[in-house]
Amino acid sequence: MVSEPLINEENATQLSEMLKALGHPLRLRMVAMLCVEDERVGDLAARLGVAPALVSQQLRILRMTGLVEVVREDGVGRYTLAEPRLIDMVECMAGCRR
Repeated sequence: MVSEPLINEENATQLSEMLKALGHPLRLRMVAMLCVEDERVGDLAARLGVAPALVSQQLRILRMTGLVEVVREDGVGRYTLAEPRLIDMVECMAGCRR
């Protein structure tokens, strides 16, 4: 059963923005990779076979929606999930595909 707060218009709007961010195939793949381990931009780009600039652009969108965050260690930024429950969501979506 859906909880009452999800029916609230403000919450629905926020969740809609999150789903829009996940609705892009490249961003969804990036989030799925971050479900497994934190990654640097260059590593994500290499694994995805795309330019680092494109990865940075897509990570910016994910950061703006609060789905990922950057953690700096010794001047090197690694991206991590800001919301650990995304792992459950990604697993659910993988199980729902036809």
